[in-house]
Amino acid sequence: MKKIFSFVFAVAFTILITSCGGDEQKSADFSKSKSVNTDLSGGLSEFELENGIGPVKQKLELGPIDPKLVKKGEEIFNTKCIACHKLDERYVGPAQRDVIKRRTPEFIMNMMLNPEEMQQKHPVVKKLLAE
Repeated sequence: MKKIFSFVFAVAFTILITSCGGDEQKSADFSKSKSVNTDLSGGLSEFELENGIGPVKQKLELGPIDPKLVKKGEEIFNTKCIACHKLDERYVGPAQRDVIKRRTPEFIMNMMLNPEEMQQKHPVVKKLLAE
């Protein structure tokens, strides 16, 4: 559990410095499937469908986890994200446990850095928001 949070916080904080916004059906919505119905693409590229819309436009190369960045990321999460996200249950936003298994690091970063556009244009995010 701490490793997942550590990873997400470290990646989020690193990108912010250099550059808050279940059941089987919900899990299926978050799958990393590359086969997306083009009718639902909304004109998005294959990369954007899999990795989100935002400043992260290429695959991230992840490095070792920095404990100092984890601490800072945890503070940011507790300030901006915890009101809508719980670890094991869907609240206002989806549950955060194992999010890295459901989505790519690039998708997670684009969702954190560009939530408004993701909610308006990304078909999976729009569907989840409608729930």
